Amino acid sequence: MGRHSLPDGRRTGAADPRPRGRGRTVALATALVLCVAAGTAVAVRAGFLPFGDDCRDDAVRLDVVAAPAVAPALRDAAAHVREKDVTSDGHCMDIRVAAREPYKVADELRRDGEKPEYDVWVPDSGLWVQRAGLGGGRSQVSPAGNIASSPIGVGMVESAAEKLGWPRKTYTWAELAGAAADGDKLRLGAADPARSASGLLALTKLGASARKSGSKDADTRAAATAKALASRTSDNDSRLLDTLARDASGAESGNPRRNQALILSEQASFAHNAAEGEEHALDLFYPEDGSPALDYPYTLIRENDLSTDQSRAALRFMTLFSDDTGRRILQKHGFRTDGSKPSAALVTTAGGRTPQPYAQEPGDTPSDKEVQETLGLWTITVQSARFITVVDASDSMRQIVPGRGESRMDVTRAALLQALSGFTDEDEIGLWEFATRLDGARDYRELVPTGRLGDRRGDGTQRDRLTKAFGALRPVPGGATGLYDTTLAAYEKARKGYAKGRFNTLVLLTDGVNQDPGSITRTELVSRLRALADPEKPLPIIAIAVGPDADEREVDQIARATGGSGHEVDDPAQIHSVILKAIMQAGTQQ
Repeated sequence: MGRHSLPDGRRTGAADPRPRGRGRTVALATALVLCVAAGTAVAVRAGFLPFGDDCRDDAVRLDVVAAPAVAPALRDAAAHVREKDVTSDGHCMDIRVAAREPYKVADELRRDGEKPEYDVWVPDSGLWVQRAGLGGGRSQVSPAGNIASSPIGVGMVESAAEKLGWPRKTYTWAELAGAAADGDKLRLGAADPARSASGLLALTKLGASARKSGSKDADTRAAATAKALASRTSDNDSRLLDTLARDASGAESGNPRRNQALILSEQASFAHNAAEGEEHALDLFYPEDGSPALDYPYTLIRENDLSTDQSRAALRFMTLFSDDTGRRILQKHGFRTDGSKPSAALVTTAGGRTPQPYAQEPGDTPSDKEVQETLGLWTITVQSARFITVVDASDSMRQIVPGRGESRMDVTRAALLQALSGFTDEDEIGLWEFATRLDGARDYRELVPTGRLGDRRGDGTQRDRLTKAFGALRPVPGGATGLYDTTLAAYEKARKGYAKGRFNTLVLLTDGVNQDPGSITRTELVSRLRALADPEKPLPIIAIAVGPDADEREVDQIARATGGSGHEVDDPAQIHSVILKAIMQAGTQQ
């Protein structure tokens, strides 16, 4: 197919590819095509479009589940296969497509159980394939390639876009987030990052953009951005567009619960504009520091269990999207099929204009660590957190970390300060330290009572007090590891202070095994923790074994008694990411 020229901007002396006068014609024509295609897909599902006589008896059945946005395009492709008697090794293909939210499929595939009742899965992002493969389930996932892409941007109603200077003015992700965090200047909505790849990729990019700005409070700003988004989050992408103001009336546009802007994919904006017409069309910002992209991986499920005919038919169906017919179907539904070179019609209908950088190459896919940290941040942001940090202050914490030239305590302090910057003023945090006989006969001491980080007492806030206390942590000369008594006492204290509606946890850091011969036994500790644990008031322990002398199995057994998790790190610098990962894991189980 021939290449289209890219759209030009308004008021630049060149013709606007989506002038307000004929935009309605483009939208109506696109909507008509989508309606015809949807009708064909319904007919296929109902069995109204029969196979040719040559295929009636030997068609290969293939069940496909796909993200709701891409499912209609796949149904159109399945209709084409049926109408044209497209074959695989001489067999026609009976392809059934069902729409399913990717996060639900990923969670299903992570669990052990019977074989899923589908052969192919097309989520909107490889993030879900990765999530599905992280579980202990036996449902292997085998990505075979990507069939389309769609960059993620910020779509705005016309009044908000003009106020921010669209399309001439461009913004970084951090600058757009700053506009949204600035009071009621821009009401920005997003889909839940725990359930939406668009939301998760954008939130990860927002955090990276804030850190790249060089600001000393970048992590705090990222948390504040997440907090602002959390108040305007939809359950999933399908419901996000319902949060826009329905019309330009004062009652709608002035309604504080109605969003003026949304984080969404180019394809979602395309579909909205095609269906709604010019009056309710979104204008699309493509942030200048790079738009992460949805990549629609075509994934085989338990490939070893597929018959040869099914496996070859699945791959044959995938190849359809690399030829002209398949690309036309995808483009008709608003997907890119040629990397960063979108057609003028696609960008125009989606709401793009020059000089918005819509043809810019997508940024690098975020690392596993970045995604885990973002999800952890999101979990504590949505619920706000309340927890006690319990730090080992035994003499062994003065040992030097190999390759760093700093002691375990030095690196632990830095990691805790980094973690602290990621919490908002609404979170409640306290600090204990422990070593044998630290406070008389007790192995533990409360340094900072648990309190809201933004609360001010005297000359400073709770955050200031914690920052000072973290910086003052020192190993106790001759102190041993009084782990068991400390854990029980801290858990009892956290249980008494349980805050409904928050993510309650106990973060325990130790570099060794229990060394107090006069303490309770591990068996007794585990038994008492299980008795204290209340499913109605979840309070998991996040236990982190630091260094080679700690016993991961021991801390894991202790943590699991409360529904929590144990972790091992060789370098205390890993503490920050482990805490966020553990918070995310525990938060998704509540």
